[in-house]
Amino acid sequence: MSVVAIISKPQKPELQTLLPELVLWLRARQYDPVLDPVSGNYTQSARIVPRHLLPEEDPQLVIVLGGDGTLLSAARVFAKTGTPILSVNLGSLGFLTEVRLADLYSTLEGWCTKCFTTDTRWMLHSELWRDGKLYAQHEALNDVVVAKGTIARMGDFRVTFNSELAAAFRADGVIVSTPTGSTAYSLAANGPILMPNVDAMIVTPICPHLLTIRPMVVPGDARLTLQIVGIPDQTYLTVDGQEAVLLKVGDELHCSRSQYNVKLVRLGSAGFFDVLRAKLKWGER
Repeated sequence: MSVVAIISKPQKPELQTLLPELVLWLRARQYDPVLDPVSGNYTQSARIVPRHLLPEEDPQLVIVLGGDGTLLSAARVFAKTGTPILSVNLGSLGFLTEVRLADLYSTLEGWCTKCFTTDTRWMLHSELWRDGKLYAQHEALNDVVVAKGTIARMGDFRVTFNSELAAAFRADGVIVSTPTGSTAYSLAANGPILMPNVDAMIVTPICPHLLTIRPMVVPGDARLTLQIVGIPDQTYLTVDGQEAVLLKVGDELHCSRSQYNVKLVRLGSAGFFDVLRAKLKWGER
């Protein structure tokens, strides 16, 4: 039996009824459902595996029940496998999780009969270097962010592309995002919107202390270095708004296009700007 992994957002009342039904639906079609611990809280009729070990089960599909944050978490877990992800919106906005709960089973039927398409999104690879040594590395679908905590002081940053100095400035922080992440935190910080298939990275300063500093769009194959020249205490590197690493003066963040992609299962024909209009009221007064 082919394995299907299920990852869920915590504390969603819909899961109480949905998950037992979904497990039965999958088994009736000769699929073996494997649940993460959150999903396992709602049914005991399937195997439960820690989320980070789910790729070892070699699933043919990952079903994400939640919002965009749950999808971002699942994307990093399965970053190295390329497993297709079907994301069902149980959140509020659901910009990435386009499938409505009411359309779950029709979308699954489309996947079972191979009547679907996959929307491939590239990821961002980041490396944090400290004292000349690799300290941490991450893959992100949306963005990596350097931002201060509770202290209302700005940081000093230097940004270089392919070893060429692009800018040195003071700001509350810096966002480095993929085209997928252009509609997330970067957009809130006045960054540009990029279509998902654009081969580019975006660097968006957060509240810079210079009127001449604006968001920058660079080629996707560029090698970006963000030098932490000066920061207040409790300044963090966050990955897709979830993983956090405390930063120190002198740290360097190296960003480049990841060798991994995320494949999102799509059944409908809604285009990128259709989603913009529906979710963000794009172009409306």
